[in-house]
Amino acid sequence: MADRANPVDLDEYDRKILNVLREDGRITVTDLAERIGLSKTPCQQRLKRLIENRVILGFTARIDPAKLALDHVAFTEVKLSDTREKALEEFNAAVRRIPEVEECHMIASSFDYLLKVRTADIRKYRIVLGERISSLPHVASTSTYISMETIRESGGG
Repeated sequence: MADRANPVDLDEYDRKILNVLREDGRITVTDLAERIGLSKTPCQQRLKRLIENRVILGFTARIDPAKLALDHVAFTEVKLSDTREKALEEFNAAVRRIPEVEECHMIASSFDYLLKVRTADIRKYRIVLGERISSLPHVASTSTYISMETIRESGGG
């Protein structure tokens, strides 16, 4: 198993596979092999190894949030009142249970976490902030930044 302490050695072909899959996770192995310049069997073996070593964590569908009326994005800074390990664990476990929080990052800054929150509109965001985020364990304060336009998100585009 690969982890940060033991990274997997990737060669030129492995990196090509990853780059193609970032753009098209549904590409057939035959087409993938052709795009990276290998025959099908070695390409399949490399793909299997990348999955087994957890370099590739899975394959997902990219959903257009606007089609689901979820195109309001806010970034929320969260400052905690307690940053001891137990408090961090409690916050982390609780924030994972808020479906509107798409991303949560611990930050080295004047605040502790940065959340990416997706809702239908500002009114729904205000409810999520007031009822859920602000009541998470050890939250001392929050600050919000509203995204006016998404230029690029992870997963391509």
